[in-house]
Amino acid sequence: MNELLKEYVENEVIPRYSSFDKAHREDHVRSVIDEALRLAGFYDVDKDMVYAAAAFHDTGLVEGRETHHLVSGRIIREDPRLPEWFTSDQIETIAQAAEDHRASGKTPPRSIYGRIIAEADRDIIPMRILLRTVQFGLEHYPELSREEHWARFVGHLHEKYYYGGYLKLFIPESRNSASLEELRQMIADEAALRELFDAMFDSETIDKE
Repeated sequence: MNELLKEYVENEVIPRYSSFDKAHREDHVRSVIDEALRLAGFYDVDKDMVYAAAAFHDTGLVEGRETHHLVSGRIIREDPRLPEWFTSDQIETIAQAAEDHRASGKTPPRSIYGRIIAEADRDIIPMRILLRTVQFGLEHYPELSREEHWARFVGHLHEKYYYGGYLKLFIPESRNSASLEELRQMIADEAALRELFDAMFDSETIDKE
């Protein structure tokens, strides 16, 4: 790992995540970086490129969620420091990896770098996903009632994670497959899922009441 690149990312890139919603703050980007570098060990790839793509992958949230993956790509291409460590072709590959990471993307990632970042971003830890889904709803839709939050919560889990959902896995060495099945079983047990939702909802809102 290039130490100057790492210093730049630590001092100038990761701090940008502090202003994002709770599901996309520093703990998230560090988790994606760690898992991306672990997965990179299975492939003949440039680990500095993987590191940069993981670090920048959600920086586009500064302009909102809907096109954040595309904005992240633009931020990478326009970054004034990355040419110190990468060629223009490498920077383009890094940018494409960030653009291709989004779970709702209609086409698969264009390179192994994109597949690694997409898979690392999945980071399927069932309880964490449930909590972040609650947190995202509260932060972005504060006007909703508890029952409306519950409906949004269940709808999102089915649309993204349940059988037939849009989330796809790309790297066989990932831990995500077994975790996704565990999450699907949790989604299937709606009574238990409601108990978890209520506990998380109460924990996230108790200080605001």
